[in-house]
Amino acid sequence: MSLPSAPSEGGHDTDPVAPEGIVDRASWREAVTARLPSLRAFAWSLSRNGADADDLVQETLTKAWTYRDRFEPGTNLRAWLFTILRNSWYSSVAKRSREVADEDGRHAARLTAEGSQEWTVELSALRHALDDLPPEHREAIVMVGAAGLSYEEAAEIAGCALGTIKSRVNRARNRLAEAMDMPRGAA
Repeated sequence: MSLPSAPSEGGHDTDPVAPEGIVDRASWREAVTARLPSLRAFAWSLSRNGADADDLVQETLTKAWTYRDRFEPGTNLRAWLFTILRNSWYSSVAKRSREVADEDGRHAARLTAEGSQEWTVELSALRHALDDLPPEHREAIVMVGAAGLSYEEAAEIAGCALGTIKSRVNRARNRLAEAMDMPRGAA
């Protein structure tokens, strides 16, 4: 979110408290406080709810105070504050459009996720079993089984005969099945 630089309407603010002379915290606080009624009215016109309007004004004041060094004295403070309020409103509307109302918890109760512990244990066991394979068998099974290469492509990459790759993949599968307590041929 970017905060506005202070827009200028004719160069000067038309509110009763002129922004000129805002040089310290007390002057800044006084100038902003003088605009609270108009900020509150604008916030209510957007939200149509008193509590939401109050929250919006509070958020605007917090942002204005945080970024007060970006305001240029002599420009339109009211317009700068209204821009911050309007941008905050649009941000909250966009955020609310992504939220799901679930006061009674029904939506949350329908959300489920399968446990991942079993898969994590099996994956860890598979990693250890792969690590225990001879390097040429591990390379062959990874190329054919994980990378999806054909036997011919794997043989060319490994620089060996087609029968050698087939043999290495078969031996690797059998050793993995044995290490994972699976029946032979199931790996």
